[in-house]
Formats: sequence, C-alpha cells, structure tokens
Amino acid sequence: MLLVYLVILILHLPGIINSVSFTTLHCSSMWWPYRESWGGLLNCALFITLSALTIFNFVSALFKGPGYLPLKWKPENENDTQYMQYCSVCQGFKAPRSHHCRKCNRCVLKMDHHCPWINTCVGHLNHGNFTAFLLWAVLGCAQACVVLSCSLYCAVNRTWYLYYGNGTEPVVQLGLYMFTLCIFSLGLSCGVMLSVSMLLYFQVKSILKNQTGIEDWIIEKANARRDGSTFIYPYNLGWRENWKQVVNWSCTPLGDGIHWPVQEGCHEYTLTIEQQKQKNEKRQRTRLYTVVRSFSGWWLPIVHGWKVFCSPPCLDEARLKLDVNDNVRVTRWRKHWLFGEKEGQEKRMRGWFPRVCVVEVTEHKEHKTQ
Repeated sequence: MLLVYLVILILHLPGIINSVSFTTLHCSSMWWPYRESWGGLLNCALFITLSALTIFNFVSALFKGPGYLPLKWKPENENDTQYMQYCSVCQGFKAPRSHHCRKCNRCVLKMDHHCPWINTCVGHLNHGNFTAFLLWAVLGCAQACVVLSCSLYCAVNRTWYLYYGNGTEPVVQLGLYMFTLCIFSLGLSCGVMLSVSMLLYFQVKSILKNQTGIEDWIIEKANARRDGSTFIYPYNLGWRENWKQVVNWSCTPLGDGIHWPVQEGCHEYTLTIEQQKQKNEKRQRTRLYTVVRSFSGWWLPIVHGWKVFCSPPCLDEARLKLDVNDNVRVTRWRKHWLFGEKEGQEKRMRGWFPRVCVVEVTEHKEHKTQ
C-alpha cells in the first residue's frame, strides 16, 4: 500500500484528488484490509482504478486541449466568408461553432466553456475526456464517501467494539492528525461529488443535444427574437448520433471541428447566419454612456454601494476599469451593472461595471444644458 501512496503523491495532481486518494486508501486498508478477503481486494482495486481513470482523463483533457482554429483561417470558398464573423485578434474568420476565448486568446473549435480546473477550454478535442474525467471523479468520490464514513464510524466506536464486540469488527485506529484529515477528506469527497455531479449532468445533456453552453445561449436568443416560433438547431442529429460524435472508447471526437453534419433542411451556416443577425440587432440596441465616476475594476466593489456589491454579474467575465469622461458603448444591462466596451482604445477593452458610474450620453447632454 505504501507504494500506491507514493505513486499518487509523486504525480503532483490537484490537492483534492491527492488528499482524498491518500486518506481513502489508508482508511480502506484498516476498515476492509485487502490482504484478508477478496472483497477487500476488490474494494481497493476498484478505488485505485477509479482514481487512475480520473487522473488519466484529467491529464488527457489538459494536454489534448480543445483544438484551436488556425490563425488567419478562412474557408476554402471565399464566398462563404459572408456568412461568418471575423476575429480581429486571430485575424481570421470564425468557422461554424468556433468562438474566441479571451483567456486562451485563440478561437476554439466547438467551444463549450473555459474550465479553471484544467486551465483551458472544453471544446472539440477534449470534450470526451473532460466528461469521462467528471464521471470517474463522481464515482471515485462516492466510493470514498462510503469508505471514509464507515472508517470514521468504526474509529469513533473502537472502544465499544473492544468491550462488547464479537471480535470480527474492523479495527480502525486514527490518530488526531489522521482523524482530522479523514473528516476533511470526507467533506471534500461529498462536496466534489455533489458539485461535479451537476456539472456532469449538464455535460451529458450537452452531448445528447449536440449543443454547447454557448450555443444554448444563442438558441435562447434566437427563439426570443422570433416571438414564439422555434429556431431549428442544425446540429441535432438525434441522441445516438450526437453521442457518437463525442463519446467512444478512445474519447477521440469525429470530424475535424470545422465541418459538421447538419439536419435535413439546414446547411452548414444556418447557425452562423443567425449569429450575424443577433449581432446586428445587438449593434442597434447599443447605447453610448459617459463615465461620471471612476471605477477601479475590482470584482466586488464596496465603495459603490451595497446593492452593487451584493448583486455581481457573471464572475467568469471581466470587469472594466473606468476613468471620468471615458465613453462606453453598452450592450448588456442588469439592474446594478452594465456591460460595455470603451471607445477610442487601440486594444479592445470590455467588461462589467457599476451602473452608478455612468450616465447615458443624451441624459448627460440634457443635464449640462440645464
């Protein structure tokens, strides 16, 4: 067992996997010793297998990456560029289902989201490995919860077993350090199991619909824009075909990430055309604001009031630092926050900022004339 502990520690994996694996194997060796029964051996082997699969898919998702669109990419048929959006950062056109990630600073193939756990995006190439990582992590943490809970129970009641037991009960001895680590690892296991289960649910749902998180938002806006009629999503080929595109034994996705099979009645650029229309409507809704109160760009500012502090927008998006007299073109509105882009900047600067820091240009002009 010591060799297994050392292998896990040498791998330098995230602290959660490291802590839970070490503690579970240590407690399992006392609660259900692998040398004394086939059941104990199978229990130990199963946990090691789940841990290994979790580690393997974690590393695979990290090193495979999501797959990036080549810089300065354009379609073979130049006439198709009319259906595509242009990325000024990558200096090329965005292929269908590709989106630019500000954190990766590249256009990602079939981008789902940027994941802080693997420090890269989940996209075309690593979607299968990422989903497998979530699955094995949930199963491994579920087993860890059972082993750690039973071990703690036996450790707490060890004295009672010595006096009143029949001698067949497992002897679990935990010092103060291991007892604390066991409780800590149990909390981690339960927390990871619950939170990752939700993420796994959304990923499986995404695969079955062949629809990424970003595309969910695009379709929601497409249906709202049609006032009741439903937008036909072109990439939903039925759950079996959708599943085959991402999940297989090798977790190697089908296709090149640029060209995709579509439903009958749709074509390759159905979704990109819809995105262009949404962008045009967004430009029409854009309003110009001027800054009357500076903003530091802090994520949770207190100086702008408790309402602003207690109702932050999406934490995955940037905050925009503002100086007095800056002009900002706003495209999204919340009750206490706005999202916009600074005017007159060489580098594109956009993000969220408190509504109290700006006034709309028309209102500002009227106030000055008065």
